[in-house]
Amino acid sequence: MGLGVFKVEEGAELVEAVKAAVNHGYRSIDTAAVYANETSVGQGIREALAETGLKREDLFVTSKVWNADLGYESTLAAYETSLKKLDLDYLDLYLIHWPVAGKYKDAWRALEKLYKDGRVKAIGVSNFQVHHLEDLMKDAEIIPVVDQVEFHPLLNQKELRDFTMKHNIQLEAWSPLMQGGLLGHPLLKEIADKYGKSIAQVILRWDLQHGVITIPKSTKEQRIVENASLFDFELSLKIWIGSTVLMKIAEWVLTQTTSISKPGLMMSSTQMDRVYSIHQLFNEVAHEFVFRKIHGLFCIVEIFKLK
Repeated sequence: MGLGVFKVEEGAELVEAVKAAVNHGYRSIDTAAVYANETSVGQGIREALAETGLKREDLFVTSKVWNADLGYESTLAAYETSLKKLDLDYLDLYLIHWPVAGKYKDAWRALEKLYKDGRVKAIGVSNFQVHHLEDLMKDAEIIPVVDQVEFHPLLNQKELRDFTMKHNIQLEAWSPLMQGGLLGHPLLKEIADKYGKSIAQVILRWDLQHGVITIPKSTKEQRIVENASLFDFELSLKIWIGSTVLMKIAEWVLTQTTSISKPGLMMSSTQMDRVYSIHQLFNEVAHEFVFRKIHGLFCIVEIFKLK
């Protein structure tokens, strides 16, 4: 797992967060050009290396090219800009941040050149769905090694997971805690209490048990340490379906995102994706009665969406 820094501003807090992560065993740091914090990330890396005696090659640093810079020459230039801000000689992983139509193939050619020239250790993509990957792979000389997408128990990306596994593409989770949206859920707390863990730890462990790399964000040293304490327990499937926990989580999420008592209220595509993800998850693991219950709940949402 690694440290994510999305929405963390440049400054001392970020520098200290990076140092704390490295000091507590993190070896992967994920940033992006659009986060506008690469300078502080780079400073944190340099100070952490000096304090720990680690070498640059002991860390795995990722950044991403933003939409405005997609294109062959512009992507090459964007890579150099990121290196300069980070004050690094190379990146371990460079990603196309979003699959902007008509631009990502030229950007991918640029990433392939960077890789062939030895400027970057690995190349990949972010927020690509199956059809984007299929389109990219038609002309690509190099298959992406990573696809970084939103992934958590309410957006389980099953179709994409199946595809990436088949093509040996590693899935990586951004927003593994749904930007904090699941941390207050009482039933997840109940599960966490059974294991003597936090809700965040349960969710991050769920990611790992699905074979997904996870990069939670935190600037607090205590949280950074806590988020990495995932390897002394394993989630049991019985915990998830024994008391219809997922069904109750699904109902709770619906109350947080929309009121199905108001006909005509539209749900966003993200909200619908999350509900559909619950539907998929129950299709995978739950017994028939629970599946029918969730399937019915899903249909109710669809009816109100279409009115």
